[in-house]
Amino acid sequence: MEQLPFSLRQLQYLIAVDEHRSFSRAAEACHVSQPSLSTQVAQIEDALGVQLFERDRRRVLRTRAAEAVLPQVSRVLLAADELVVAADASRD
Repeated sequence: MEQLPFSLRQLQYLIAVDEHRSFSRAAEACHVSQPSLSTQVAQIEDALGVQLFERDRRRVLRTRAAEAVLPQVSRVLLAADELVVAADASRD
């Protein structure tokens, strides 16, 4: 199986930026530094070959690519959560 060019943590960062519409607030919510979160988001954008957020001093906006990608990111993270729940249930 081929190595994916991103991690679940990076996907969580994308959702946090989208929810908070701010890199600094997303970083705070994820308990990481803003430069670290920004670097991780840039890495996933590079891996996917698309810019997901337009950034300026005042706001963060979704790009057209984000409109297509972020719903799939949410589904992947939900599936990962369901995996953990299923594993927990099998131990009981």
